[in-house]
Amino acid sequence: MTQAALEFDRVSYTYPGGQQALRAVSLRVAPGERLGVLGPNGGGKSTLLKIALGLLTPDEGEVRVWGMSPHQARREGVVGYLAQRMEAALDFPLSARQVVEVGASRRLAPWRSPPRAMRERVDRSIELVGATSYADRPVGRLSGGQLQRVLIARAVACEPKILALDEPTVGVDAEGQRRFGELLTTLNRELNLTILLVSHDIRGVAAGCDRVACLSRTLHFHDAPEGLTPQVLAEVFSHEVGAAFGGEVHVDAHHAHECPGGHTHDAPGAARREEGGERAHD
Repeated sequence: MTQAALEFDRVSYTYPGGQQALRAVSLRVAPGERLGVLGPNGGGKSTLLKIALGLLTPDEGEVRVWGMSPHQARREGVVGYLAQRMEAALDFPLSARQVVEVGASRRLAPWRSPPRAMRERVDRSIELVGATSYADRPVGRLSGGQLQRVLIARAVACEPKILALDEPTVGVDAEGQRRFGELLTTLNRELNLTILLVSHDIRGVAAGCDRVACLSRTLHFHDAPEGLTPQVLAEVFSHEVGAAFGGEVHVDAHHAHECPGGHTHDAPGAARREEGGERAHD
């Protein structure tokens, strides 16, 4: 079997205080694959990402990143990371190009001039994300979408094998999500990058991923996006629905045309799963 780019083997993690974030999660990401991790807020997505980045250590199970521990992979620069919050980058009086150069020169001694190969890599990264026209503009004058592309260029300029993105399409409309999906496709194809994207937005995940892992503390689904069913999605997001109605509920999902009379449910109780009804498998 080909070595996995990322592999979780029955990984569990509980935060101090007793809140369990992950329970026996196993998944495998092949080299060059684009995996979207979909789930509700508080479902363990960010915890999974932090474990992959070596920022948290699981209580149980094993994680391998290209055959290495996450800590070793982070030291080796195997994973490029785009955080959800990008405001910090705006505080630096740098141009977009200089921000990318900072990422590319992370292993370069401070007294050394950037070699030609590194400068070419910076230019190539900026070109790939479509930021050439504003590469010399101060980052503080960039729009949110432009800044995001610059930070992705910074992440890929240091030549990682995996690009990890935390909620990259928050607040982005459907057309913006489509363009972002095209960007991920370009990076995947041109750089042979393995991509790990975590999000609670199914449109953002489906736009640029080959496979989807549905996560709500445990893994509910791990396959191609077209294999997702309303039942699986309902089970994954059921605790968010329960919180909205003041307690845990189990949702019996179905297609809109299956509603009696063609109408949606009129009351929260109508959406509750009947006793003994079929549950989506974990």
